[in-house]
Amino acid sequence: MPLRLTDSLRTLPGVGPARAGSLEKLGLQTVEDLLGYYPRSYEDRRLAATIASAPADVPVCLTLMVAEEPRLSRIRKGLELVKVRLVDDTGSLTATFFNQSYLKNALREGETYVCFGRVEGTSNRKQMTNPVCERADRVKYNGRILPVYHLTHGISNNFLAGLALQCVEDCAGQVEEALPHDLRQAHALATAEFACRNIHFPKDETTLELARRRLIFEELFSLTCGMALLRHRRDRAAGRTFHIPAVEDFLALLPFHLTGAQRRVMEEMSADLSSGVLMNRLVQGDVGSGKTMLAAYGAWVTAKNGCQCALMAPTELLAEQHYRSLAPLLGQAGLRVGLLTGAVKGKARKELYAALEEGTMDLVIGTHALISEGVAFANLGLVVTDEQHRFGVAQRAALAAKAAVPPHVLVMSATPIPRTLSLVIYGDLEVSVVDELPPGRSPVATYVVGEDKRQRMYNFVRKLVGEGRQVYMVCPAVEEGEDGEDGQSLDLKAAVSYSNTLQTQVFPDLRVGLVHGKMKSREKEAVMTAFAAGDLDVLVSTTVIEVGVDVPNAALMVVENADRFGLSQLHQLRGRVGRGKHQSYCVLVTATRNPDSRERLRVLSKTNDGFKIAEEDLRLRGPGDFFGERQHGLPQLSIADLTGDMRVLKQAQGAAEELLRSDPDLSRPEHTGLLERVRRLFADHGDMFN
Repeated sequence: MPLRLTDSLRTLPGVGPARAGSLEKLGLQTVEDLLGYYPRSYEDRRLAATIASAPADVPVCLTLMVAEEPRLSRIRKGLELVKVRLVDDTGSLTATFFNQSYLKNALREGETYVCFGRVEGTSNRKQMTNPVCERADRVKYNGRILPVYHLTHGISNNFLAGLALQCVEDCAGQVEEALPHDLRQAHALATAEFACRNIHFPKDETTLELARRRLIFEELFSLTCGMALLRHRRDRAAGRTFHIPAVEDFLALLPFHLTGAQRRVMEEMSADLSSGVLMNRLVQGDVGSGKTMLAAYGAWVTAKNGCQCALMAPTELLAEQHYRSLAPLLGQAGLRVGLLTGAVKGKARKELYAALEEGTMDLVIGTHALISEGVAFANLGLVVTDEQHRFGVAQRAALAAKAAVPPHVLVMSATPIPRTLSLVIYGDLEVSVVDELPPGRSPVATYVVGEDKRQRMYNFVRKLVGEGRQVYMVCPAVEEGEDGEDGQSLDLKAAVSYSNTLQTQVFPDLRVGLVHGKMKSREKEAVMTAFAAGDLDVLVSTTVIEVGVDVPNAALMVVENADRFGLSQLHQLRGRVGRGKHQSYCVLVTATRNPDSRERLRVLSKTNDGFKIAEEDLRLRGPGDFFGERQHGLPQLSIADLTGDMRVLKQAQGAAEELLRSDPDLSRPEHTGLLERVRRLFADHGDMFN
């Protein structure tokens, strides 16, 4: 009986409970899952040769006969060898197999096999090591382009390719066609069946490229349609109509003047909040551009309209800093401000919950704790998320769901997103850019130095401290031998041991502090408070100080193993200095001799423009590394690459805009498959398209 797309992989031969569990770790449960699990690369097994003609060090397929019975040798515990002599019309060779004792009986004398591997040795003594052998009358993998998949423990590539082959042969024709016929013709796209067959088992390079282009276009087209649908539904969603008080009353609370960019964004927010339609606005601004004051303005307007505001930050440090700056500022206007993080427990937490539910708190600032089960609001009118790239759309929606009536939404990000990506990532938001720094902030002078300049760097630290300034020194790891922030275990500077070395050997006369993510919240806060108060000269840290920490007297940022960080992350770290009236510096220390890595770091020494840096970072590292693992809220893409496939992205965006003009909800019968494709792509985002 032929397979169906909905059939469980457990029904296939060879898939017992253990393998089924391993397949589930790869996200594979049904035939449809496997067909959508695209190869990561391919192995070309089409080149055929004879023993005599086989080129050196190039894998080839040879048709060989087993000339004598295989011999099994047990060399030592854990090492077994099977050796067999194979022949063709041009000569003979010895094949050696390590720890594959079953081949002693599987390879039979007198039978012919197609063997894939490298032929090595001299003309008189040729050999192959661990060739892949298939009976000549049952060839499945050799002689073709073989898919190579991402694997997990208990699943070999041959096994997964065998499952994929069966599923493709039985079910490729059942794959639903998501793209309308006219669209496929206009963009010369292959059919869904053709793409399914040839992405897994392409006949040649041309069919593989046709399959890839079709699938990439479909994925980016569906992504664009999904974001446009979110935006369309948002545009039609009724929201609370806020009365906008005289802005002078808010400005009177501030001990400084706002920039023109801040005033412009405030006007855009005011227009949103008073329009009767839900505000969904992204405020994107470089480090130190003053986005927090825009959140303060939103909270002030919300409170003046009898509603509550919630501000969600990604870390306790940042939430606490927002609280310290906003509570006294807005307190002048009578706003009652609270802080909710994991560190708030017991009686204090219960009292805060009660104040929110009773409506006696106007603004609550917190972490993910804001979306926990016990939090309820009397009248939530505005949700603000800070450092949006660290939250997914679903988390943003979870906080908004705390409101009885859909609240206005303000999203802030100090991570500049290249415009080419922002249209996709923030397709459901209006975008404001704060492109002006407050007066008095001078650019941070940035230098890339090697290990040979370490002593000079230490001297510079001592010089600045002598002038009354303070210094950050950032490490990629917390402890020795630990993985860095990028997950790679290398010879990385570790914060704990480095701070000890600095205090005891390098700067015994200076006050050196340490802060890292493994410390308890109270300990971190105590260290940061001491640094902010000027009680520490040097603060050794991991990237917990990447966002939000504001110490105007800090004038030097030293980043160890700087080549281990992305440019955008380094730009964020650099933004921790240059906040006072003193000239500030950033020193990027690297031991790498790789010219590309050093050139990448020099981008930072040439510009302080976060958007230019983001474009370069994206070009060099790709969106996965740029945003961090699945942190940016984008649906998981199976085959498209938002940077490498930019030309196809633009084509897909144009096609999506054209189609949605005629069918804004994808409600026509011919678009049913496309709507289902969008739903699957956005499966992690709840029931937004139901």
